[in-house]
Order: sequence, then structure tokens, then C-alpha cells
Amino acid sequence: MNRRAFLATSFVSSLSAPALWSAAAPKSRVAVIGHTGRGNFGHGLDTMWLDIPETEIVAVADADAKGLAGALKKLKLDQGFADYRKMLKETRPDIVAIGPRHIDQHHEMALAAIEAGVRGIYMEKPFVPTLTQADEIIAACEKHGTKVALAHRNRYHPVLPLLKKLIAEGTIGRPLEYRVRGKEDARGGSLDLWVLGSHLFNLVHYFAGEPRACLATVYQDSRLVTKADVKEGAEGIGPLAGNEVHARFEMADGLPAFFDSVQNAGTKTAGFGVQIIGTEGIIDLRIDEEPVAHFLPGSPFDPVAEPRAWVPISTAGIGKPEPLENMRKLVGGHVAPGRDLLAAIAEGREPLCSAKDARVTLEMTMGIFESHRLHGQRVELPLKDRQHPLTRL
Repeated sequence: MNRRAFLATSFVSSLSAPALWSAAAPKSRVAVIGHTGRGNFGHGLDTMWLDIPETEIVAVADADAKGLAGALKKLKLDQGFADYRKMLKETRPDIVAIGPRHIDQHHEMALAAIEAGVRGIYMEKPFVPTLTQADEIIAACEKHGTKVALAHRNRYHPVLPLLKKLIAEGTIGRPLEYRVRGKEDARGGSLDLWVLGSHLFNLVHYFAGEPRACLATVYQDSRLVTKADVKEGAEGIGPLAGNEVHARFEMADGLPAFFDSVQNAGTKTAGFGVQIIGTEGIIDLRIDEEPVAHFLPGSPFDPVAEPRAWVPISTAGIGKPEPLENMRKLVGGHVAPGRDLLAAIAEGREPLCSAKDARVTLEMTMGIFESHRLHGQRVELPLKDRQHPLTRL
């Protein structure tokens, strides 16, 4: 078992163990950065710390006065700041939560926190709009020793190491491919790729290793996207175009990973997830659902007379009750990710979903646009040119 797998398995055990913190131990000081109206405080990146007794929230920053007042009340705080830089300087926190879902602010906020001497950052996904910004944050982390974790909550789910074990043991036979679809709602296509595809790529990276190459095409209303289609995207994403995306990745484990997203093609009961397809079964992961994983036995290519049922997979195994209590709070409420960040700081290791992992996800996104820019050609990853491909159409 490699070190990363060992850490993940140990982390599973720690979830069912008593709290890592005791009343006698000093708490880690957390400062929260949000921006009401421009991404707010993400999916609970402000309140999550109230459920982690190893930490205490010491201050919150929000450039919106009304939003700041609401945050102070919600977090039961007396200390609030309109300027997050002033907050960092005056409170000197151990950990900073960067909450806005608008990612155009992430780079500046992260660098300010790193330069202020914080030990850890927990950041809403997606990471940042460009590979250059990702490179700069990672370089700053390496210089200052800061740990950055991304809020891809499913990456911290304790069932993932078991799924890897089941695949290695041949539960789905010979693995053939990873099949990935976005939520495919009104955001379908490139916005879906950015906002929700980041969750999916992060999971594919966990199972398949590094992406080696990409081939892709991007469409707008069934025609290939051109320079005239490129506009500023929602949620601070930057240049964006296309309501239909089709991509194929070559992964380090030798298997292909396919990503597709078509605007308004999805439903609330299907789509958004990752399927690992083998000769004798399928493992399916539903993002932000519980249970997160299911198993369908049998060849996916062989019609049978009797219907086959999807079987839930818990941390105890296929079809077994989940022994860990309150999984929704542990994973969906960011408790497990928050505690992993604390452990990463204490142990001098990378978080389970680190800035480098987030950069891999960003490489896959940019690889799609770069391949499209080159008329669907195969492009090797990581990209040598760190500029945004849509600015060079």
C-alpha cells in the first residue's frame, strides 16, 4: 500500500474515533473570507468550522456591509472586516476559509493569506481561472509552507479507498473506461464543465492518476465554437464559450476517461457523476449524494432476462449498512475535509485534495479548450502554454 493510500485509510479510521481535539488543547484560529453578491460564502465554508471543535472562528470579512452584518450574526462573532487584508493583518489566523464561489477573487485572496503567514487554507472550488494563477499559488505555498485544500467534498469521502480496493480485487472485472457526465442543466456545456466538472475530474484523477493527453470539441447550438462565441463567463470564470462539450482523456492507468455535457440534456435523477466501467460490472459515484457509490454486477454489454439491481456500497462493503454515523455532515458539511486539513498541517503532508490536485483538474479543463482550439487535435498534458486557450482562438 502506498503512502497516500495509507493516509486515506488511516483517515477513514479517524472518522469513527473520538474527536482529535481535547479541551486542554489550543484551538486553531480560523478567519473566514466571503463576498456577498460575488460568490457569497460558498457551500457552507463559513459555518463548517462551528462543527469542528478543534477550531474557533475569530473573524469574518465581507466587502458587502449587509452581508457582513449577516455573517457576524450567523457565526456569532463580534469582529468583522470589510477588507480581508486588514483582517489577516490584525487577527493573524492559523487557517483561512476562502468562500466565494466567484473564482476571479481566489488568486488574490490566497496569495494574501499565504503572505500573511497562515498555515492552512480551505478554498471553495473551482480553484482559479488560469493555470498561471494556479502555478503562482502553488509556488507561494512551497515557499511559505502553507497547506491549501480544495472543497471537492467527495474526494474526502471515506468510501473511496474501499472502491479502489474493490477495483484492484477484480470486482468489476477488467476496468475499461471512466464515463463522466456533468449535471447538464441550464449550465450545460462549458459552464457545467467548469463549475461541476471540477468535482468529476478530481475523482477521475484519484482513481486513474494523472491525465496524459486530451482530445475534445466544444459546440454552441450544434456548431463548433469560434472566437465570436467567446464571452466573459458567469461566476468569475473568465473567457467562456459553448453549450456542448465532448472530451476524451488518456489517463496514467492506461484507461480512457470520457467527459460529456450538453445543455438541458440531464435530469435530476441521472447524469452528474462518474462511472467506472468494467467487463463484469460498474461502480457508479453520484456527486454529493449519500450513499455516494453503487455497484451493478454483471457485464454492462450483455443483455439479460432478469433486471439487475444497483447495490449501495458503504465503508463496510457492498450491500452492507454504513457503520459511520452522520456521513452527510462529515462529508457534505465539510467536517472531514476540515479535519484532514488540520491533520495535514500537523503531519507536514499535503491535504487529500491539495492545490496540486486542483491544478490537475484545471489542466483537464484547459486541455479541453486547447484541443478544441487546435481543431480536436490530441494535446499532451500538462500544457506547456499556461495562457487560457479561449483567448487564442
